[in-house]
Amino acid sequence: MPVRAAEVHVSAAASLSDAVSELAKVYESKSRETIVLNFGASSTLATQILNGAPVDVFLSADEAQMNRVPTLVRVPLLSNRLAIVGKPLLKARRIAIANPEAVPAGVYAKQWLQRRGLWAAIAPKLIPTENVRGALAAVLAGNADSAIVYATDSRIGEVIMDSPTIIYPAAVLRGAENVAGARRFLEFLQSRDAGAIFRRYGFLVK
Repeated sequence: MPVRAAEVHVSAAASLSDAVSELAKVYESKSRETIVLNFGASSTLATQILNGAPVDVFLSADEAQMNRVPTLVRVPLLSNRLAIVGKPLLKARRIAIANPEAVPAGVYAKQWLQRRGLWAAIAPKLIPTENVRGALAAVLAGNADSAIVYATDSRIGEVIMDSPTIIYPAAVLRGAENVAGARRFLEFLQSRDAGAIFRRYGFLVK
């Protein structure tokens, strides 16, 4: 059991995969704990947690998915903006976005399109994907003409300046197997060193 006690299981939104993977390596080099990472759509991760997946720390791409799970300690960690990759939306025939009915990036994109009065024109062109990285991959593979993703997912995208407010909360989950380790990792994520890494990947630190 000593190996088990040294593990911190972290589920994080797909858009955080690059930054959190690097942060986990930095943290492991400074501690005796192993960070076990699981990335995916925040909606999928929340469902996994509710179904009993062993998760100590959850990093969600929106408040709604975090609200679904029981938390012990919760903080607003980061913020982000949307961006358009590929052709202008009105010139595109196929537009990839994360599932607009469940996945945060898609929900945010739908909110923005509705606010701009574009949803009715864009909806028939949509290709829903499992998560925001899937939407980006669809454009890069030529399976879509455009995608709405997070600004942090592609530095070549056109940032949407009137993007909805995008908050990434982080939490130690109630019922975590390694509460002490989870608290330490969450504290690290809020540190100045971690903030510098998040900023390097384009996130806005709270």
